[in-house]
Amino acid sequence: MTSSTETGGVTGTADKDYNLIWYVEACLSNALKLEQYVQDAERAKDTEVAELFRKAQADSRKGAELGKELLRKRLSGS
Repeated sequence: MTSSTETGGVTGTADKDYNLIWYVEACLSNALKLEQYVQDAERAKDTEVAELFRKAQADSRKGAELGKELLRKRLSGS
């Protein structure tokens, strides 16, 4: 189901704000999950896979920080 209007009336939060909140949460959740994957790869002594997951984790952290900054600006009205 796709809508061309925001559904903030249902949730009390405009879609664009909710979407940013969701994005930040997804990035942080991904960073946490990737920590487990890094540890699994290290236990298996697979440094190549561990490094891939570390890079992905860093990207997720960066995405979360960028999303938090944008959300902070939007919610403060700046």
